[in-house]
Amino acid sequence: MSENKQHTLAKSVSVEGVGLHTGKPVKMEFVPAPENTGIVFVRTDIDGEPSIKASFQNVTSTVRGTVLTENNNTVSTVEHVLSALRGCGVDNLYVRLSNEEPPICDGSAKKFVEMIDEAGKVPQEANRVVYKLKDMFQIHADGKSMIYTPSENFEVTFTLSYDNNIVPAKTIHIEINEETYKTLIAGSRTFGFEHEFEFLKSNNLARGGSLENAIVINNDGSIRNPEGLRDENELIKHKILDLIGDFALLGGDIKGNIVAERTGHGFNAKFARLFNEKFNESLKSKESDVMMYIEDIKKFLPHRYPMLLVDRVTSLVPNEYIAGYKNITANEEFFNGHFPQKSIMPGVLLIEVMGQLSGILFLSQPEYKGKTPIFLGIDKVRFRRQVVPGDRLDISAKVLKLRGLTGKIEAKITIDGELATSGELLFQLIDAI
Repeated sequence: MSENKQHTLAKSVSVEGVGLHTGKPVKMEFVPAPENTGIVFVRTDIDGEPSIKASFQNVTSTVRGTVLTENNNTVSTVEHVLSALRGCGVDNLYVRLSNEEPPICDGSAKKFVEMIDEAGKVPQEANRVVYKLKDMFQIHADGKSMIYTPSENFEVTFTLSYDNNIVPAKTIHIEINEETYKTLIAGSRTFGFEHEFEFLKSNNLARGGSLENAIVINNDGSIRNPEGLRDENELIKHKILDLIGDFALLGGDIKGNIVAERTGHGFNAKFARLFNEKFNESLKSKESDVMMYIEDIKKFLPHRYPMLLVDRVTSLVPNEYIAGYKNITANEEFFNGHFPQKSIMPGVLLIEVMGQLSGILFLSQPEYKGKTPIFLGIDKVRFRRQVVPGDRLDISAKVLKLRGLTGKIEAKITIDGELATSGELLFQLIDAI
């Protein structure tokens, strides 16, 4: 089973309980989802069963938990569920909720891991997004800090400390993978302090909290729960559990060491946004600065006039992404026979435009020399406006999956910033015709 492939669950599983902050009863069901879906919460208690995507862009509050809102529909305290899914390597899932908050269960992610193990995971064709940077970056504010340093693994170094020293300061380092998540992280319970009770009550929080699902730390530093801590590092391990859940909102794996000191949900979300910005910047920096003109394009594509439909390539990330354009003139040969009274570019040729640009993405690489791309399938194609003389087609294509000499491309054409055509193209590279 390849670690870089996306995964979903083999079957649906469910659990019932109460929400930590709302105290409301709720049923939660994990339902398998197609590749590239991500984690999507579904409010089954609302007409139309609206969806809320698990994305840092949908974070609307981080007070005592991470709250997501999309189209005025909300789910709250999602971090434990997301932590379990990311920690166990589940990429695509519908999380169906009969109320606004997942069940708190015992205050850890243990139950959610058990649900994942009960259902079993299945690999999918698409690759995971891997968030990895070559340079360190950091942010500091109000005595809190977070630093990213490059690594081939996902590691967390966390320092837990409080101004009042009720809890002794401590730092631990854990390399996060499925095994260490299950054995070291998942069973660590959420916690709170006796002196916080009035704040929680005044903000209508922790209505479902009890010694059955949360650790309570008395003002003298003792643990109120009769059984005490599950291990001496349970408090700091739960902070790491929360961090993993908040970083799951990026929607992919992380390669790097996150060095965090005294951070919580708000700081985690802020850092995740910055991480995403820097990751996207790094992708852009990988683009080729060399403009590919028509004579260069002819070196890679076997097509010639009147079937050569790409004028220029403007950027290219090998085996990942390509962009280019085609200028549409009144002299195009196809206008002579396609609606001659009104010049409209045929839709099938718009698909061909996207296919040719996608072909350049691969044929320009040495490992595919002597190959020719052919269509295996066309899916989800939409034509949103007519293409006429004078239009410039700005074309882009990115790889959704690549397996040997076959793959799937997501392509689109825009005109003056307006989407004209989009679709998914399945292809195979064969020996040159």
